[in-house]
Amino acid sequence: MAHTYCSSLYHCVFSTKERRKLITPDVQVQLWAYIGGIARGLQMKALEVGGMDDHAHLLLSLPSTLAIATAMREIKSASSHWLDENYALPGFALQEGYGAFSIGSAQIETTTAYIANQVEHHRKRDFQAEFLAILKKHGIDYDPRFVWG
Repeated sequence: MAHTYCSSLYHCVFSTKERRKLITPDVQVQLWAYIGGIARGLQMKALEVGGMDDHAHLLLSLPSTLAIATAMREIKSASSHWLDENYALPGFALQEGYGAFSIGSAQIETTTAYIANQVEHHRKRDFQAEFLAILKKHGIDYDPRFVWG
């Protein structure tokens, strides 16, 4: 084959440090758009970006040349720096880790809807319960003592 073809889709989740509720709705609109721009700059496609005041969800399509660890490091670093420069939120920092869950192309629509409907979804459960449910759904073993570090 003369070209490389790759489908690398990831539902990514990260939170503010200690899940502090610092990303207000007016900040979210701009932050989600900024994260989309970071993704484009790294040759990714941000198919959906959303979240709540204490966490973000991203549905990313990565090129074959970019590892998910690099993508998340760059997105978290640049978005954190942008928030500091533009909003100087007292006590703001991002959690050190993140979740990245591979999905198939058949799951794009449901994952996009899930991310877009975060406000409604979080009327039923908080971020911690949501994240643990995602870990379980993807069959990821974890030690509860170290999830929230």
